[in-house]
Amino acid sequence: MHPGPPAAARPAGQRPTVPSPQIAPLLRSGPFHEALRAAISASGLSLERIQDRLRRMGMEISLASLSSWQSGRYRPERPRSLEALRALELLLAVPDGGLLSLLGPPRPRGRWLAAGRGRRALEDVWPRNAKHALGDVETRWDAHLTRISTHSRIELDAFSRVSRKWTRQLLRADRDGPDRKVTLYQADGPGAPPEIHVSPPCRPGAVVTRSDSGLFAAELLFERPLAQGETIIVEYTLEFPSPRPHTTFVEATLHVPMREYVLQARFDPAALPSSCHSYRVKEESTFPTERLLRLDAAGSVHAVALETGPCRFGIRWTHDESPPLPSLPRTP
Repeated sequence: MHPGPPAAARPAGQRPTVPSPQIAPLLRSGPFHEALRAAISASGLSLERIQDRLRRMGMEISLASLSSWQSGRYRPERPRSLEALRALELLLAVPDGGLLSLLGPPRPRGRWLAAGRGRRALEDVWPRNAKHALGDVETRWDAHLTRISTHSRIELDAFSRVSRKWTRQLLRADRDGPDRKVTLYQADGPGAPPEIHVSPPCRPGAVVTRSDSGLFAAELLFERPLAQGETIIVEYTLEFPSPRPHTTFVEATLHVPMREYVLQARFDPAALPSSCHSYRVKEESTFPTERLLRLDAAGSVHAVALETGPCRFGIRWTHDESPPLPSLPRTP
């Protein structure tokens, strides 16, 4: 059981109500992110309102962190995050320690090195449900491919839903032998997986999907094994079927050092945001580094990370009014 922060984070004299029958089983057996997501849903509060109420309780936490916790992409581990989680238990009417007890022991941490030996494996930075998918693809070359540059462009439709993700990477082999790269995508919730289209000379290899968790993993096969020092350009597109959830941010998990990472969001003219910010969160830090972004004439914004270490790097946006809801199909 995770020890958590001092009990002083919970105001004296306040006790949460008994959890509903839908939430109680999740608080007994987890997993943590599903229990948290159920508690948030039962509260009827949006993440923005939760963030505001936590702020009034003296807890500063980003919307990106809250979203990552409930999706299973990350979990609170650092003292400040655990303190915020105790306040969150009170806010969501969860019994004292009900969520903290589901975390288990902290994950081991180590230093990030520039290449090859000492890098974290993909399994160490993605949620536990990713391990089942990663067991069906070949990941051993991941630590031996240096990311020189990456450009990812996310396209959103008129309902602020991700419709397409295009990525182009320049990679360099740090030893002889790499013959593929693995790409991962974590959707916000369950649903149909995306379709992947790989540009020549690469071709698709094994593809693994987990519809219950929204996880997608795919191998991108090179035309031949690379020699040490050799570079390769990898380009692919993910096409997302409907229906998809409405979103207010896109995020990349950079698990290895990278010289240049460009993240671009292109909006439909019918759903241009009122404001956009880039953000960067180092590992489990609660406080992101943010920067205001301005839309260009094409309805796009982009953010650039240069010589960056491991982090979460993303773009979030807001609308003055909620984007229109898609119309339901008519029944005869």
